[in-house]
Amino acid sequence: MTDHAGNGPGSRSGVREAFRQRRSAIIDAWRSRLWPVPAVGVVIAVAAGVAVPELDDALDQHMPELLATYLFGGGPAAARELLGAIATSLITVTSLTFSLTLITLQLASSQYTPRLLRTFAADRFVQRTLGLFLATFAYAITVLRTVRNDDAAGAEFVPQIAVTVAYLLAMASVLTLVLFLGHLVRQIRIETMLKQVSVDIQSVAGRVLDPLDEDQTRDEDFGPFPPDGASIITARSSGFLVEVNERALLACAVKADAVIWIDRAVGSGILADVPVAFCWPAQSPGTTLDEERLSAVRDTVAGALTTGMERTGTQDIGYGLRQLTDVVIRALSPGINDPTTAVHGLNSCSAILCEFTRYRLGRRILCDDDDVVRVLLARPDLAELLDLVFSQPQHYGASDPAVLQRLLTMLRELAWVVTLAADRQAIADRLRRTEIVAAEQNFDTTERRRLDQLAHQVREALEQRWAPS
Repeated sequence: MTDHAGNGPGSRSGVREAFRQRRSAIIDAWRSRLWPVPAVGVVIAVAAGVAVPELDDALDQHMPELLATYLFGGGPAAARELLGAIATSLITVTSLTFSLTLITLQLASSQYTPRLLRTFAADRFVQRTLGLFLATFAYAITVLRTVRNDDAAGAEFVPQIAVTVAYLLAMASVLTLVLFLGHLVRQIRIETMLKQVSVDIQSVAGRVLDPLDEDQTRDEDFGPFPPDGASIITARSSGFLVEVNERALLACAVKADAVIWIDRAVGSGILADVPVAFCWPAQSPGTTLDEERLSAVRDTVAGALTTGMERTGTQDIGYGLRQLTDVVIRALSPGINDPTTAVHGLNSCSAILCEFTRYRLGRRILCDDDDVVRVLLARPDLAELLDLVFSQPQHYGASDPAVLQRLLTMLRELAWVVTLAADRQAIADRLRRTEIVAAEQNFDTTERRRLDQLAHQVREALEQRWAPS
């Protein structure tokens, strides 16, 4: 797949693209944490706890009579008692909510996969529930300090509007608690988790991948391979490759009149001082760049490759499939032994892989305005994604005919929707490997006949023939 620069190094478009990618990464990081929304809620609540009593004071002598009938009508003692009860109960409910959330996270980690924790932590309903509870608590105790008795220190003051708002927030919190409990029960169901991961994968694919042309029937040209004289570029830091700034790489390659080959895909683990990329002159592939241009390219590559301690879905199209596959193999483990969940996970994997066939997979090629190849980015093709989805479930579920049957059915579904010859070959290779595994198992005649029938149906689908099951 090719993309054109459309701008030179340091152009406004390139800067905007780099800023957009950085903003996307920051937003994704914030969304996957529990604390930002509650923290913002507390800040807003404290500000409201200061501002609303001021509004009360300003309207004290000008309160419309109709409005006053619906506001809090008690004295200072009643106001303090109500606000104190709200604050005490809300901090207790918040503690309960945190406990239930942590229990859910622990269950997801132990029962399914630790890689689902990020998905749970990014749950907007949970974040907003915690934000409402903490905001109500902070608002109540902030308003409490403004309630005054009639003494030497000043006239009696009861912020009627502020206390009424606290009451309404408390009622909203009670309703939210009920909804939260129902939401939590729904979230820990495997079907809900699989659906959420699938939705996230589709979102990443739509953002990162380009649609496959409807009339495209041949494989893409994957561009030049690094020549023998290509210069090696090593990573500056260790971790998972979570983001690649494509525009920065393209602008640098154009300026240096070079070709940059990124050898590791987003989601791969990289190590400091270990090769991660190559570069060579665009006009003289058998030579090396001069020291000045090579140093500039190395610095740009180091800045364009962002590493993190964990994989994220910002640009990683394989991360969601890794989550789904982990659910499958955890379900097949002896301690859990839940093949039904494994089959459900494979259903989701099949749907996602079929969705991916609508996009351009494999190495991404970036060209300049003159259609000269400048940057080649590693990205998994369908064969690599098939290996990700099949290898471990096929190994751990080899003795379960239901798992092998679902794997073969997945190949049949994929064989029907793919359009590229390389993808058909990848399916045929995976079919052959699955048949070898199935032949080594001690299945009875009926199970073996069913597996043979499914394998035949895969071959039929590769020829665009679909017989009734």
